[in-house]
Amino acid sequence: MNKVYNFSAGPACMPEWVLQKAADEMLNANQSGMSVMEMSHRSSDFEKILGDAKDRLRRLMNIPEDYEILFLQGGGSLQFSMVPMNFNKNGADIINTGQWTKKAIAETKKLGKTHIAASSADDNFTFIPKITQDDLDPDTDYVYICENNTIYGTKYKNLPPHEGKRLIADLSSCICTEPINVADYDMIFAGAQKNLGPAGVTIVILKKDMLEQQNENIPSAMLDYKTYVDNNSMYNTPPTYGIYMVGLTLEWLEDVIGGLEEMEKINHKKANMLYDYIDQSKLYSNPVNPQDRSYVNIPFVTGNPDLDKKFVAEAKERGLVNIKGHRTVGGMRASIYNAMPVEGVEALIDFMKEFEEKYA
Repeated sequence: MNKVYNFSAGPACMPEWVLQKAADEMLNANQSGMSVMEMSHRSSDFEKILGDAKDRLRRLMNIPEDYEILFLQGGGSLQFSMVPMNFNKNGADIINTGQWTKKAIAETKKLGKTHIAASSADDNFTFIPKITQDDLDPDTDYVYICENNTIYGTKYKNLPPHEGKRLIADLSSCICTEPINVADYDMIFAGAQKNLGPAGVTIVILKKDMLEQQNENIPSAMLDYKTYVDNNSMYNTPPTYGIYMVGLTLEWLEDVIGGLEEMEKINHKKANMLYDYIDQSKLYSNPVNPQDRSYVNIPFVTGNPDLDKKFVAEAKERGLVNIKGHRTVGGMRASIYNAMPVEGVEALIDFMKEFEEKYA
């Protein structure tokens, strides 16, 4: 088997340690005599898997006790609807930084007042808008952001002002890539398929007092956060195997990597290596405002669409796969999430140098 370096934006590469442990336990997880895929979600075996995953996430992120940890389905896209359905009473302030906030805006508008506090659309989302409290609607309930933008390669380095309002953040592509102060947020959600596991699991970290301010008459129990809080994320059958894989990934982060401080050092090293090469290159360029650059999604172009296509094709031949940029920006994009080893970035840079020597 020839293992490739997978630069996909998601579902993304997973740690080899995690995949190997899952393989070893496929037929007999935790000496249960069965695969996790066969376990009842009501069994003590699975309850331990769920409890261990929650405990590890709380330790890794230092999540305060007044926050709930939920495992949901539906991806980040369902959260675009659930958030306003539950919490938009008087309106929502949304900062538009790309494809995923555009989708959140569309869903929020269906369910209540929506104020676009700022947008970087006019410059093709190549920067994070810097706002003041005065840019917010004084009557809204919460400020909503996507903290790291996978398509455009931007990231908030400082959270926006939100005095008197809740802060709700989509961390799908940057959760557990670095330490954060969870208490700075009222709600965090993240699809697992970039940094924490396979597709199919959505993690929600919710301040408990948010439930006291929910809308009434939520049309379905499945769309009500309180349902999942009251039932330990098991109102219906949860994505059991996905949660197990998230638990293994959290174990890898905690016990193998050594925590989020160490993970941050590795991620910054990888990003700095790639940005440093791009910035000195005569062929490649990165369009993002340097102070807003993502550490995990790095788009770049040659300036020639035909040459970009050639780059993607030749990279694939070298085992550097899924590096084509999103259709809205073109070019290439290296997604270098937690599981991408430093060696993968080194291999990409080596190829980029050879390609530049050949075609620049």
